[in-house]
Amino acid sequence: MASSRPTGVPWLTPYLTVRDARVATAFFEAAFGFKVRDSVQDNGVVMHVEMTYQDSLIVMFAPEGAFGSTAQTPQSAGATAPQSFYLYVDDVDAVYARSLTAGAKPLSEPQDQFWGDRFAQIEDLDGYRWALARHIS
Repeated sequence: MASSRPTGVPWLTPYLTVRDARVATAFFEAAFGFKVRDSVQDNGVVMHVEMTYQDSLIVMFAPEGAFGSTAQTPQSAGATAPQSFYLYVDDVDAVYARSLTAGAKPLSEPQDQFWGDRFAQIEDLDGYRWALARHIS
């Protein structure tokens, strides 16, 4: 029997709309260390990107208007994203600093939290919120 999903693709994968796929790709590489797994272009315009982190496919995205979609980024819609992403990293302080250097907006500085994680929050270039964490206890 054939699998219900392609090989190497998790059962649940976030799919983000971005304003500019090349800019978003560069941000995710510089800020978080994501690696491009696949990229699809149409007449030189990046239409779809899959990126990995720690050997997991965690983000796929397409630019606003791709494939006839009317979806907008939180930034373009002038809204706060209703979802956020909780990303475990090896060094919260370093990833937080790299994210700011790459253009992220700081939301909360790295601090040790009562639940046992070192934790910080940023907002990426398209208005998505990212929690950066490392379990410390």
